[in-house]
Amino acid sequence: MRSNDGGHPLTVERLGTDIRSGAIDTVLVAFTDMQGRLQGKRISGRFFLDEVLAHGTEACNYLLAVDVEMNTVGGYAMSSWETGYGDFVLRPDLDTLRRTPWQDGQAMVTADLLRTDGEDVAASPRQILKRQTDRLAERGWTAMVGTELEFIVYRDSYEEAWNRGYRDLTPANRYNVDYSVLGGARVEPLLRRIRNGMAGAGMYVESAKGECNLGQHEIAFRFDDAVTTCDQHAIYKNGAKEIADQEGMSITFMAKPDEREGNSCHIHISLRGEDGAPVLADGSAPHGLSATGRHFLAGQLASLRELTLLLAPNINSYKRYVPGSFAPTSVAWGVDNRTCALRLVGHGPSLRVENRVPGGDVNPYLAVAALIAGGLDGIDRELEPGEACTGNAYAGGAPSVPSTMRDALELWENGPLARKAFGDEVVEHYANYARVELAAYDAAVTDWELRRGFERL
Repeated sequence: MRSNDGGHPLTVERLGTDIRSGAIDTVLVAFTDMQGRLQGKRISGRFFLDEVLAHGTEACNYLLAVDVEMNTVGGYAMSSWETGYGDFVLRPDLDTLRRTPWQDGQAMVTADLLRTDGEDVAASPRQILKRQTDRLAERGWTAMVGTELEFIVYRDSYEEAWNRGYRDLTPANRYNVDYSVLGGARVEPLLRRIRNGMAGAGMYVESAKGECNLGQHEIAFRFDDAVTTCDQHAIYKNGAKEIADQEGMSITFMAKPDEREGNSCHIHISLRGEDGAPVLADGSAPHGLSATGRHFLAGQLASLRELTLLLAPNINSYKRYVPGSFAPTSVAWGVDNRTCALRLVGHGPSLRVENRVPGGDVNPYLAVAALIAGGLDGIDRELEPGEACTGNAYAGGAPSVPSTMRDALELWENGPLARKAFGDEVVEHYANYARVELAAYDAAVTDWELRRGFERL
């Protein structure tokens, strides 16, 4: 059980007590969809205890077969007009019970998705990650993961932003506040509410700091096992938006909301053995990497282009990859080198690989599943990472990170590792997701086109 509310875990027994006393009246049962968003139901406390606790609840299976606008789209095997848009089952994972202090009287639980015949929904992001962590467990290993999620704060509410077409918004800071104590103080009431809310929901908050873009900030959390970190990432992202909305403000996690620095989500990963000892580290070896660590790093490097679609899942994701922007463009690795896609950081027990490719729009379950799958492939094939990049990777001549979603889709569909690691059903499901997004983008007439062409062309 994860600890929250001042160190007290929210057990089923305590939840029952709080529901009967009226302290909790609502239980949110939620899962993370393809786009990384929480979907689910708010259920009365009494009904949760009487029915959902034992049997779960249902939701339409189109929730893993829609676009960002929640439009039903074709091409998905699991859900369509032809199959009648049936249900899948949300089965609460009771180890994830927690309070959500930013919503009065509410607790929540993360759910796994099952088909009505009791089988896992293969394309569910949480199940995709669990299959990869199960592969690690077969070797006696656990992936420890931390995500660094950046966002931009605006003084405008979400409704005001919508009404303005997301133009001419007021960022919470008017200049670069990277590490600025004064700049952070301008937004501290909001950041403090978010930090304390997440702590009350059982998360271990480390720190908050300003970033480079106007109004850009980051709140960091303590690393944990892969599934726990991804669960908390999704809850934090949703909760931060809810808290900002309550304050009459708005937050965006878009990878590239404007021409300045984008929102990154650097993902740190290491492996632990059953005794808790670090698997990737060997203090007597070059760069402190064990042989397994070298292979794990090399596998991530070798698979990065093929699996980029899981790291950069939207059209906008690829706008981040600009030379000199601290977003990587080269498939290279280096020791504490922020120009590389993969940065080796820490030493001894803290030695880990930081993947700098994902943006703030990433689905953490899919991205971490990709890192594990790539790393395991490197271990199985005993790949070597080559020499570390010691200079400017932007100018180093290494292969490039895919620069468009179309390129990433082609690599995803045609590479051998994705099908081997995830299976044909998952590959086809997320390939269709990309095709749907590309078709929508290709059909759109953008502001850029109107400004350039309305009068002058």
